[in-house]
Amino acid sequence: MTDLEKIANGIRRRILRMASEARAPHIGSGLSCVEILVVLYFEVARLYPERPDSAERDRIILSKGHAALTQYACLAERGFFPTERLSEFARENSTLAEHPSLGAVPGIECTTGSLGHGLGIGTGIALSLKRREIDARVFVILSDGECNEGSTWESALWAPKQGLDNLVAIVDFNRLQATGRSTEITSLEPLADKWRSFGWETLEVDGHDPEALSNALRQPPSGGIPRALIAHTIKGKGVSFMEDDVEWHYRPPTQAELADALAELEEAAR
Repeated sequence: MTDLEKIANGIRRRILRMASEARAPHIGSGLSCVEILVVLYFEVARLYPERPDSAERDRIILSKGHAALTQYACLAERGFFPTERLSEFARENSTLAEHPSLGAVPGIECTTGSLGHGLGIGTGIALSLKRREIDARVFVILSDGECNEGSTWESALWAPKQGLDNLVAIVDFNRLQATGRSTEITSLEPLADKWRSFGWETLEVDGHDPEALSNALRQPPSGGIPRALIAHTIKGKGVSFMEDDVEWHYRPPTQAELADALAELEEAAR
């Protein structure tokens, strides 16, 4: 395993425990985007845990806010707040809610969870950075279900017109939504061509391959054109009995299932 793969494996074990202890849903969505967030937080994005509000920081916006448990785990491992606080996830009176809120912990850039708003917020932040001549990038992680939302495409239309080459949209394309297959609910394909037709430089990548993700995300901005990354992923990735199963959008693992999942991940780490 590479260093990033080891971190991703550890994050998966953390979020499984978090979901189990809190009896919280969305574990499948959280597992889907682990490598995306690990590559951003631990390799690509310019971040300052000791100065989380630095103007020069890159901004990471998890528009698919129902995967907040993965973002919290990455932030804690990256040093934004103590890992001990992860036990507060989804507990009464905790700031670590099932969806992220601005100010909950350092590193959360905006409140998300009502799908379709993250790209618009990210676009506004990217424009502000451009106008203030701050050399920083904005990364927005979207679900494929968000590509059903008209507000997503309004932002996609507007960003190229503003020359926002500091903006990167990453679609976690796991092909499952809350009620079924994404392409059965709304016709998304050809998804990459749709982004290209809106004026985005668009790349497709294996969303569970840290090296491929890193290579795509490290590419410098290109001449006033925002970048879209279609990350092909699997909901529930890393735990065989959770993979590509919409049931894990809704329920946490039982104690027996947790033990089996952790054993599988521990075996994979050897």
